[in-house]
Amino acid sequence: MTQGRDLLEVRGLTKIFGRLKACDGIDLTIEKGEIHALLGENGAGKSTLVKMLFGSLEPNSGEILWKGEPVAVTSPSVARKLGIGMVFQHFSLFEALTAAENILLSLDRRIGVGEIAEKARELSRAYGLPLDPHALVGDLSVGERQRIEIIRCLLQEPELIILDEPTSVLTPQEAEKLFETLERLRSEGKSILYISHRLEEVKRLCDRATVLRHGKVVGHCDPRKETASSLARMMVGNEVQSVVHEPVDVSETREALLEVRGLNRQAATPFSIPLRGVSLVVHAGEVIGIAGVAGNGQGEFFEAVSGEALQAEADVVKLRGKDAGRLDISGRRLLGAAFVPEERLGHGAAPRMRLSENLLLSRFRTDAKAFLAGGRLIRAGTLAETSKRIVKEMDVRKSAEDPEAAALSGGNLQKFIVGRELDRRPSIMVVNQPTWGVDAGAAARIRQALIDLAASGSAVLVISQDLDELFEISDAIAVMHDGKLSAPIPIAEATYEKIGLLMGGADASSPASLGEEVA
Repeated sequence: MTQGRDLLEVRGLTKIFGRLKACDGIDLTIEKGEIHALLGENGAGKSTLVKMLFGSLEPNSGEILWKGEPVAVTSPSVARKLGIGMVFQHFSLFEALTAAENILLSLDRRIGVGEIAEKARELSRAYGLPLDPHALVGDLSVGERQRIEIIRCLLQEPELIILDEPTSVLTPQEAEKLFETLERLRSEGKSILYISHRLEEVKRLCDRATVLRHGKVVGHCDPRKETASSLARMMVGNEVQSVVHEPVDVSETREALLEVRGLNRQAATPFSIPLRGVSLVVHAGEVIGIAGVAGNGQGEFFEAVSGEALQAEADVVKLRGKDAGRLDISGRRLLGAAFVPEERLGHGAAPRMRLSENLLLSRFRTDAKAFLAGGRLIRAGTLAETSKRIVKEMDVRKSAEDPEAAALSGGNLQKFIVGRELDRRPSIMVVNQPTWGVDAGAAARIRQALIDLAASGSAVLVISQDLDELFEISDAIAVMHDGKLSAPIPIAEATYEKIGLLMGGADASSPASLGEEVA
């Protein structure tokens, strides 16, 4: 690591929202030529802190020093002029424009699209980030889109790059290439502030770590000298429960609870993925995982299974042996199914409705007798009681008795939505990205709950881009690529390399393409 004065120093940085101190007197230094991890639970203050560093939020008190001099970072353009760049977890790209056109829109200086395309091509070659600057974003994989974001950031010639959950949408092979790029940037003297819930990659990549809890700095460490468990303990303040899973033998005969046979679906928009001949069976007692890089049809598959998109023929989807392809979400819930979508705020929950109201919205059909008197009047007491039970069971942390969904941190809202569905004790549970952006403690709780549900005899289908998660909880893993689904691979036979290659488009029927020896 390059020695010398600090590139960035934060002194007593504080941000208050109403009565909540999201950041409370934070002190932090980032040295030249280091990769510095920023760790913490959901709601710990990480996002608020980096938004202040990038000029998206203004602190209530404290100061930011850049190369030893106090600065006022009043906007992202000011941050970029100082030399601070940021790559957000959720990309801000226009799908109908080319990569070069998207890059051009973000620059503060006037330059022609042709010149931008050439500069982007040069950078992509120099840093091992292959990219066609003239390709339409809507035609690109998520990994390729992330390269646009990184190259766009590098074109601004930053000295400090802030990365928020950069590997959450990448295959293992793509993540490895990203690590190589970051290590090269460090060797060139650039600094990186790295936010991730994946503690093993933090241990591998980062020189130092700052840990936040409840808006305060609770520790600094060298992550290479820590274990993933000790880092998680620093984040949450106590031991994180270990996930206990004894994989079942998927070859054993069990009742088929969820069946999808020959599912075909046309692309609903110019940038969505058509589904082609997708088939899958999930039996009682099984957790089946679906891996894949985002944008390969997982969302379209979830919509088809959940009833958001109906099938032309009823028998394409069967729930507990009954044809369900023509049933809507409520009809499928009445057959014992439960669904947790990828997007929690706006899809899984109505932002401006209270938790109890969101509970009623999802269960007024399946639990009408419990929650409605005479089919019309709401049983407020029963609703409040059920909501409290879910909050207690899933350890949902909130600032009011029955807050609006939007008032919860992402991880706590995710725990409530998953708990809301688990509370019904469904026979079939379909979850899309169960722990996306969720801290280690909350992730362990959600994963164990899904394993326990399967152990009770339910069928559980988990769609996730987190391979660590799928290997931890699944009995078998299938891979979705370009709208097609591979056959599930029993967990005893699955490897990260094999699954990663399938995620990248390898031929599932060819052992050689999966790195297996051919006799």
